[in-house]
Amino acid sequence: MGAGKTTLGRALARRLNKRFIDTDHEIEARTGVSIPVIFELEGEEQFRQREAEVIRDLTALEDVVIATGGGAVLLEQNRSYLKQRGTVIFLRASINSIMQRTSHDKNRPLLQTADPRARLEDMSRQREPFYADVADIVIETGRPNVQAMLATILGQLERFSKPTSLMSTPTMPNPTMPDPFIRRTDTAASHVVNVDLGERSYPITIGPQLLDRGDLLLPHIKGARVAIVTNTIVAPLYLERVVQVLKAAGKQVTSIILPDGEEEKNFASLTKIFDVLLAEKCDRTTTMIALGGGVIGDMTGFAAATYMRGVPFIQIPTTLLAQVDSSVGGKTGINHPLGKNMIGAFYQPQAVIADTGSLNTLPARELSAGLAEVIKHGAIIDAPFFEWIEQNISALMARDPLALAYAIRRSCEIKADVVRQDEREGGLRAILNFGHTFGHAIEAGMGYGVWLHGEAVGCGMVMAADLSCRLGYIDAAARDRLTALVQAAGLPVRAPDLGQARWHSLMAVDKKNEGGEIRFILMRPLGSPLITPVPQELLLQTLAACCDKA
Repeated sequence: MGAGKTTLGRALARRLNKRFIDTDHEIEARTGVSIPVIFELEGEEQFRQREAEVIRDLTALEDVVIATGGGAVLLEQNRSYLKQRGTVIFLRASINSIMQRTSHDKNRPLLQTADPRARLEDMSRQREPFYADVADIVIETGRPNVQAMLATILGQLERFSKPTSLMSTPTMPNPTMPDPFIRRTDTAASHVVNVDLGERSYPITIGPQLLDRGDLLLPHIKGARVAIVTNTIVAPLYLERVVQVLKAAGKQVTSIILPDGEEEKNFASLTKIFDVLLAEKCDRTTTMIALGGGVIGDMTGFAAATYMRGVPFIQIPTTLLAQVDSSVGGKTGINHPLGKNMIGAFYQPQAVIADTGSLNTLPARELSAGLAEVIKHGAIIDAPFFEWIEQNISALMARDPLALAYAIRRSCEIKADVVRQDEREGGLRAILNFGHTFGHAIEAGMGYGVWLHGEAVGCGMVMAADLSCRLGYIDAAARDRLTALVQAAGLPVRAPDLGQARWHSLMAVDKKNEGGEIRFILMRPLGSPLITPVPQELLLQTLAACCDKA
């Protein structure tokens, strides 16, 4: 309830030139009384029987868009009709969003309790597996832009053989995959996660074969000019495909190809971008596209935030690390010799398009680097996800498409939720830097590009877990689990010996620090984060235990 089924259903029906029917309204029309009165006189069980009769009748019709009640999935016969007779779209909303939308609605009898939040949480736990079981398309909502959501749904419907119906039956999941998250063996399916930031909200579309999808890209480009920023590695692989989509739509395209590498994430590269934009007379209606990994995404975003005081940009991440982390959340910037990512801006993209097919050309070392950020999300926020990664690390390393698609999706869901609550890292968002205090020090201390960012973060997580254990926040078993998983992902678990003084000076240049005090993201316990300063003697013990001797 409260997810926007009626509003979006009506809009979808208009676009598809079909008839819209809300099952609750149909029940009221047949009985002549309101839903709350039916609940009061007959109870929920009798209401469900009436609802089942309506769903049976309506799913037998053609050319209709149906909005069901939130509890319709509780009856097996309803689920059967939905599966067999059409395409089901599940609008997933957070408890907070539902509370905001339904708090003053007296026509929802199931919420007329002393604690509606607790009731919603109970219903969510009960219904979520059923929603996922029947759904062909899952759309994350929040405070969505209806037209943007509608465009996303229309694009997804085109991928089904029967776009005029309500659902085709899904296949059974791989038993090693989480239930209910992965349901389809159809690797052509895509998934959308929405980053809910009010007027700055945007969709993250995840799936294969998305680079050629003009329906995903073009709705976010309002002007006639487009500037694509990429690098010497990605350009030969994917640039022409994106350019052709844009030119076919009549766009004027400028390509900016930079050298590859973390060491290129600097003022000089940023200036090269501005040089081309100015030489080509790109105006403020120009849309910039970041086509590449995290370095390209961060620099393009920063250039977009500052060129003519802000032009729109789109992220098309082509590395796992960028798809699960750096392309999401609006952090943009460049490195400085004295500190990583210390110069930048918060600037959200118009959309993120993560084509999982691009991971097929990713070097093994880059794949492992991306898995560091996947592991991070489980370690600090979602212990069941961490356990799933443990169980599926071999599939991830083997680039199993379903495993990678779920890892990307769940990581984006986690990060989107954190960003929604703390867009500009005023507090909560800092937890996403788990392992980064140590990791950034490794990158700067060794010289940018010697260690990949994900490699440094993976090792940094091992060090943060060791420190968490020394403080009594986790036990040795949890520390060893994280270390073993990082190692299984092909990441280093031993840090370079930079020397205590050098370690301290590098970690002192960190955005999380306050009043000259180094603050660390730790686990308390596994799956839960803590931001805290630590005693100097314990930090020195961790450095001694985790660093290779010179």
